[in-house]
Amino acid sequence: MTLSRRRFLCGAGSVIGGLVLADVLRAAPAQTMPMRMAMPTLAAPKMSLVNPATLARFVDPLPVPPIAWPAGRRTHPAYPGRMLPYYRMEMRAFSARLHRDLPPTPLWGYDGRSPGPTFETVRGEPLLIEWVNAPPTKHFLPIDHNIHGAERSKPAVRAVTHVHGARVPASSDGWPEDWFVPGHSALLHYPGAQDAASLWYHDHAMGITRLNVYAGLFGAFNVRDAEEQALGLPTGDCDLPLILCDRLIAQDGQLYYPASDDPSAPWVSECRGNAVLCNGKLYPYFEVEPRRYRLRLINVANTSFFDLSLSQGHVFQQVGSDQGLLDAPLQRSRIELYPAERADVVVDFTGMAGQAIHLRQQSAEILEFRVRDRGRHDASVLPATLRPVPRMDPAIAVRDRMLTVGEQDDASGNPMMMTLGGKMWSDPITEKPKQNTIETWSFVNLTGDAHPIHLHLVRFQVIDRRPFDLFAWNAHRIVKYTGPAQLPPPHEAGWKDTVRADPGMVTRIAMRFEGEPGRYVWHCHYLEHEDNEMMRPYELLPS
Repeated sequence: MTLSRRRFLCGAGSVIGGLVLADVLRAAPAQTMPMRMAMPTLAAPKMSLVNPATLARFVDPLPVPPIAWPAGRRTHPAYPGRMLPYYRMEMRAFSARLHRDLPPTPLWGYDGRSPGPTFETVRGEPLLIEWVNAPPTKHFLPIDHNIHGAERSKPAVRAVTHVHGARVPASSDGWPEDWFVPGHSALLHYPGAQDAASLWYHDHAMGITRLNVYAGLFGAFNVRDAEEQALGLPTGDCDLPLILCDRLIAQDGQLYYPASDDPSAPWVSECRGNAVLCNGKLYPYFEVEPRRYRLRLINVANTSFFDLSLSQGHVFQQVGSDQGLLDAPLQRSRIELYPAERADVVVDFTGMAGQAIHLRQQSAEILEFRVRDRGRHDASVLPATLRPVPRMDPAIAVRDRMLTVGEQDDASGNPMMMTLGGKMWSDPITEKPKQNTIETWSFVNLTGDAHPIHLHLVRFQVIDRRPFDLFAWNAHRIVKYTGPAQLPPPHEAGWKDTVRADPGMVTRIAMRFEGEPGRYVWHCHYLEHEDNEMMRPYELLPS
């Protein structure tokens, strides 16, 4: 496979000692097409970088984020006379050891930790969260001031939190331009009007989302309901998030974020690391009992795709995807996750007493499960059926929108800007669905990469993917299909909020626009792309 500029950057970002390029190219899904060669020049790191292969494996326990607890109760205009749980979540600078043998790493995190505390919420029980911006006023990662929304006139440190996958009013969704600076806060309202699902929260500030998330601003946000709790799935300390990301780490413990040395093209269009962190640790271990565990796998990486498996031929039983439960458990030997995607899985350690089972990213072991000799009685079950997922009929959609996924290149073929629908963030809003109507959106991918596309507010279903003739599009701006539609695989048949749009394919989704009218966004969840125009507003109109 040839290397695009983006694929090259992921390797160039993995400089060992500032001199040697580590081969950290991620394997692409079968649908990914070959891409062109384009070799940019990157600024050499000013520090030597850690080679993770030289570090001792499985010497640190896996951190399990604490549960967030309310700081009190408050009223809200949407619920007259009712006191709602009130949380105060402060974004702070702190330092933590990513590995026993590394110096402490400066980070930013919610409640002074990364991942931040896990929110445990219940359907139909609204809550309030005050997000407080309290890190220093100078960013410790390089800001590209040529990107829209990150101009030198903007404060270097700014933040606004988005709960990814939450059905919330537009005023509480984390609009990218509603950022606030250190010393300020925003009180947002979360109605909880959605099925049980594994959500997550992260910074969404315009132009620097990629930097703030890379710095550590993310955490898990679980929604539960009575139907899910009645199933008997593992609970309590046997239900935990595994939050995955990759980073580049300097020998002195500092995070390294790559930047171009070309002043005319400083933007780095992908950032991939050579160190995979699980819940903020490199090569952690986790002691488990010989029983079932529910693991909520979350990909919070800037750009990297994860291809996860268990050692010794053990399997996952996937019970949920982005927006909740599947209709039945799905046995899988591999779990593929693009950025922002989630997989809710059950792993059964029964009969494995005394063994060590490894979670692997491709062939590399990233987490060790150490199975104890004995444990408590396991009252959990893995039901044969979970929750019905009635299929949406695209024929009843009131509109099908054809939306391109593209890029603008320089004379050398290097991407300088990413676009959706051929438009920029500041262009007038063109997508204005009406409340409670069903639409299908077809993503026509004109690039050589797959892109994880995320819509705020709504959940959707993947209808199909279909190959098309790129030459016909370039010549006549028409979609000419070259093969039959491909139905989604079973693990994509549930409710989603992020979908992989493959190159050379038209990826079609269907959704009902439930929720409050207002402005929301849709974007690629490659954070480097999102920060450089691959994000568009849409407006939900009253029915």
